[in-house]
Amino acid sequence: MPKFLKPGKVVIVLNGRYAGRKAVIVQTTDKSPETKTKFSSAIIAGVDRAPKRVIRKMSKKTIEKRSRIKPFIKKINYSHIMPTRYTLTDIDLKKIVSEDSLQAANRKAVKTQLKTEFQSKYVAGKNRWFFTKLRF
Repeated sequence: MPKFLKPGKVVIVLNGRYAGRKAVIVQTTDKSPETKTKFSSAIIAGVDRAPKRVIRKMSKKTIEKRSRIKPFIKKINYSHIMPTRYTLTDIDLKKIVSEDSLQAANRKAVKTQLKTEFQSKYVAGKNRWFFTKLRF
């Protein structure tokens, strides 16, 4: 495992459905004969749909609606993510996301927990860069 890809590191997804989205590494897995994995991978949790722009004259209902975040979780190969210089240390995602949370039965409940966690951090004004849409 490269030493800079640690839990809490903000990455950008390069391939697949979530290409161009920002995510956080939750857990890493190295390739090893014991675990029978051919490639190093990481479990990531990210923002699929970022909150929209809010201005002061909007009503509380509109502000609440525009501040919604749609999260995603995914297990992804290291070659399909690009690390950034940012880290998210104040959000503890290890309690929410794990290896068994990728199963279809657990996925919906985990996403709702992620949504509440991300929205609380967004409303508090923490890590503004992570919750903005990537422009390129």
